[in-house]
Amino acid sequence: MTNANQPQIAEIIKEVQKAVQGCDEVIRLCVVALLADGHVLLEDAPGLGKTTLARAFSVALGCTFHRIQFTPDLLPGDVLGGSIYRQDSGDFEFRPGPIFTQLLLADEINRTTPRMQSALLEGMSERQVSLEGTTHHLPQPFFVVATQNPWDSEGTFPLPESQLDRFMMCLSMGYPDRSAELQIIQDHRDGQPLENLQAVVNADAVLQLQQQTRAVRVDESLAKWMLEIAHATRNHPEVTLGVSTRGVLTLYRAAQSFALVNGRDFVIPDDVQALVIPVLAHRLVSRGAATEDQRKLASAVLTEIMSGLAVPV
Repeated sequence: MTNANQPQIAEIIKEVQKAVQGCDEVIRLCVVALLADGHVLLEDAPGLGKTTLARAFSVALGCTFHRIQFTPDLLPGDVLGGSIYRQDSGDFEFRPGPIFTQLLLADEINRTTPRMQSALLEGMSERQVSLEGTTHHLPQPFFVVATQNPWDSEGTFPLPESQLDRFMMCLSMGYPDRSAELQIIQDHRDGQPLENLQAVVNADAVLQLQQQTRAVRVDESLAKWMLEIAHATRNHPEVTLGVSTRGVLTLYRAAQSFALVNGRDFVIPDDVQALVIPVLAHRLVSRGAATEDQRKLASAVLTEIMSGLAVPV
């Protein structure tokens, strides 16, 4: 099963790497989230390629793409759409907003108010939007890549726990090393590298890969191990809000996808260990930690928990 999938997955990664240098692990984890039918939050300073990464994925996947620039004055209707009156027919017609796409870039999501942030919740969880008593289904696949400025940037609003919990992973691209940065400069000398990308799969192929991900086997001992990790976060003295049941299920699905991306149809402990921090750290609320220290302390707590639990054989 997995051998047939490997060329497609490798082509997606290779194509995105043409436009985004020095972020191979982030690209790989984004593919993991995509195949697990999850969403990604990229947290970094401006100018490090977050938008380019999202646009590169949309091209490589052959999917429709919309970008929403989040600002303090943005309204839910600007994202979800709404009904307009048609004089010729005397009826109201629904005009879908930019959320009705296959790959949505929610740019600088923490520059808008919590009310506006919550407008995305139903779409991210249920793949549908309910407006004026009517349910509108979103296109499939539906993959949200959101970017977030650092906590101390001017005009930012912290994402509430309910919003953070909808993201499968929280990742940081970081500054590229010198050789990668030099390559970026050279690639942009003659234009925008995105212009040279092409679709290597299509939406139907992505849906098939997502279906194959669900078939990856997870031994019961590994499932119990994931539960032990979650329960340990709920009982840790430094944590006020531990991993929810949704968080455990998300880790389970991400592990299936990670195994598939690595050419296996079964999950091993290494898959879970590689995903614990990117999948769970942003779901923890640490006791007494300032906003800027939350993620660091959560990562330290998870590292401590993992070192104290026996790895399944």
